[in-house]
Order: sequence, then structure tokens, then C-alpha cells
Amino acid sequence: MSEKVKPESVSLYPLGTAAAPEPELLCIFGTGDFGRSLGQRLLQTGYRGVYGSRSPHSCGPLPQGAQVMSHAAAAQLASLVFICIHRENYSFLETLAPHLTGKVLVDVSNNLKKDLYPEANAEYLQRLVPGAHVVKSFNTLSAWALQNGPSDANRQVYLCGNSPEAKQMVVEVATKLGFTVLDRGSLYAARELEDFPLQLFPEWRLPLRVAVGLSASFFFYVLIRDVIYEYVEQGKDTSFRIMVSLANKVFPIVSLIMLCLCYVPGLIAAFLQLYRGTKYKRFPDWLDRWMLCRKQLGLLALGFASLHVLYTLIIPIRYYVRYRLAAITISQIQKNQTDEFVTGMAWRTDSYYSMGILGFALYLVVGITSLPSVSNALSWREFSFIQSKLGYLTLFFCTFHTYLYGWNKFLNHSSYKWYTPPPYMLALVLPSVVLVFKLLVLLPCVDRRLTRIRQGWEKDGPHDDSKKSLLE
Repeated sequence: MSEKVKPESVSLYPLGTAAAPEPELLCIFGTGDFGRSLGQRLLQTGYRGVYGSRSPHSCGPLPQGAQVMSHAAAAQLASLVFICIHRENYSFLETLAPHLTGKVLVDVSNNLKKDLYPEANAEYLQRLVPGAHVVKSFNTLSAWALQNGPSDANRQVYLCGNSPEAKQMVVEVATKLGFTVLDRGSLYAARELEDFPLQLFPEWRLPLRVAVGLSASFFFYVLIRDVIYEYVEQGKDTSFRIMVSLANKVFPIVSLIMLCLCYVPGLIAAFLQLYRGTKYKRFPDWLDRWMLCRKQLGLLALGFASLHVLYTLIIPIRYYVRYRLAAITISQIQKNQTDEFVTGMAWRTDSYYSMGILGFALYLVVGITSLPSVSNALSWREFSFIQSKLGYLTLFFCTFHTYLYGWNKFLNHSSYKWYTPPPYMLALVLPSVVLVFKLLVLLPCVDRRLTRIRQGWEKDGPHDDSKKSLLE
């Protein structure tokens, strides 16, 4: 009698063919640019998507794999709905309230200007559909960012809402899309989030004001000395110099001063810590704001330095310069004379150009490493070395470049037109002071004390060496 051999285990499915869980279905109201980009991104990350549209059969091209149907039918299929429509069109959602009850509604809308409505769009949506859980999010992203995926500049997603469970659902979706989520609290913060996209370069406002103020001040100063003075005192019309010569004097001055402004707050902070003997006291608010905009100041300084380089390169092809060279050459031929070669002048000019080239090269290194895509590839020590050590070296080269430009002109009485010093002399005041104070900070006795303070030592703290215990 034969016995049947029973297998030790039974496989319900062949190896590698186990049924995978069905992807989650998400709903999108709106088939515009943002809605299409969001749907495409969701499909790429493994979600299923369904669109709700008022005209399902004529809503334009949609991402391949997405379904489209009426708003009511689409809302019934998903527990999370992205509202990708303008606030002006929210009124129809009130009629869909029974279908949206218990759903998570993600409001991605923005306004054209601040205070356009008495309440935030998300709060208005919550009032229209009181049975839903409204979450404000994704409004700081663009359709382009969704299509191309998150990058360093647009990786953050803000959200706010009254339901922790609803916010957690949105967090999971945003994280799976590759974004970093920042929770701003309850739905009361929706107006703040809706104002974010309306801000035009908020971190650049102060640096731009400084740049415009310095440029205007030095331009008028140079205009008075080089154009108005010549016209009043000698009757010469040199207004043609405004376009190139005057601009090429202003650009390096503004660049050098703004580069100094990147390092002044750090020196002020160091001396404040030395004076207080601790690092645990807050800096003044104006110093905090100044330190937060140092990157913007540095990039603007690099921009002005780049303009100075470009304007310098076109000087030999200017009509005025070619005319002057030809006139001098003809005059020397007529007089049958030749200028003697001066070795000292050759050394000076070559050193002047060399310092300028080295300074600009370091300028580029410091500026490029401040960009997020580059700084993220550096360790903190590498980033600090470039921004601090190479930054001060850049300041030294550029300052030395300016000193070589002036050389001994400050001794010439004709340089002080209407008793005003040349503009390059004014530009040297701040960098010279900054470099001197930096040398003071680098003194071993000062640097040692500052290092101890930044490591947590306090002058009046329990670790103060001057207050030893009587039991010792």
C-alpha cells in the first residue's frame, strides 16, 4: 500500500509573485498646471490618482494613469483630497459637503496680494465644509518644483491644521514625495503661510538697500569730483565718463565695503563675548539680523566685483582711451622723444593686477561655496575654513589691490579736488579697520580666551579660575 507524502509547507503563491498591496488613492480637485504637476508627481512616487473636474470629458491632457470624473464621484473614492483651485471657485464645495465629511482637504491656494480677504483661504474652506479636516500645505511650491522634484532651494513644505491625524496624513505624502515638512501649528497660521509666496526676496531687502545706498552715494561723490569739478574749474565737458569710468570707480568701492560688512558683525560678536565673558547672552536684534544676511551681502559684493572686472576688460577698446594713446604717440613722434622704462612702476602695476586677480579668484571660491548645492557637499569645517579663512584672505588681497592702486597719490595735492579725498581712500577706511581688529582677535592671548568662552567657559561662572574653593 503506497503512502502519500505530505509536503512540509505549502506555498499559496509562487515565489516572487505575492500580491502587492494596492497603492493608496489620492484625489485632486482641479486640472490646472499645479494639479497636473501634483498628479504626475504622485503617480511617479507610487500613488494612484483621480481627478475631480466640472467637465471630465474636456479638461485637457492629464498624467498618464490618472482617472478623471466628477467632483462628487472622485471625492467618494479617496480619504485625502487636494484642493487645487482658486478661492473664487470654492463656493461649489459647499454643495459637496456631504461627500467631503470626514475627508482630509489639503488647501494649496494663494492670493495675489496680502489682506485680500478678511480670513485665510483655508479658514474659509473649513467654514464651507465644517465636517472635513482642512490642512494648509503645498502652497509654497510651484508647478515647476513638483515636476522636477525637490531641490535644495524648494525642499521645505509648510503645513498647519487643527487635526493632528489629518496633518500626519499630509506629512506622510509630502515625505514620500521627497519634501521636508515644517509644522506651523493650527489652522490659525494659514494666513501666515499664504503670505509666504507674496514676499519678494525678504532676505535680500536689507542687503539690496545697502548696495543701492552705497552705489548712489559714491556715484554722486565721484560725479562731483570727476565731472562737475572739471566743468566748473576748467570748463571741460567730461560727462561721457559717466557710463564707464565713473561706474568702474563705484563698483570696486561698493564691492570692497560690502565684503567688509560680511565680517564686521562677526568681529562685533567676538568683542561682545570677550567683554561679557560668556556666550550665553543674546546679541542685540540688529546684530542678529545683520549676521543672518551676510550671505546675501557677500553675493552682492561678488556681483559688483564681477562688474568691475568686466568694465576693466573693455577699457582698452574705449574710444577715449584709443584717442588718448594715439595722441600721446603722435606727440612723442613729433618731439622725437621716448618715455624711459621705470622698473618700479612696472613692479607696482604688475603687483596691482596680480593682487586683483588673486582677490577675484578667491572671491569666486567664497561666493560659489555659499550656494546651497555646493555648501551641502562640504563638511562644516571645510565650509568654515573657506568662508572665514579664505574670506579674510580675499579681503586682504582686495584691500592690498586698492592700496597699490592709490600708491602715493594721497601725497599729491591735486588729488584733493575741492578739498575732498579720492573715493578709493574712503573705501580703504573700513577694510583697514576690519583687518586690524581681526589681527587683534588672532593674538594668542585673545584667541585663547575667546575659544574658552565659545566652549562654554564663563567669566562669572562656577568654572572661573579666579574663584577657587576655599577647601582647595
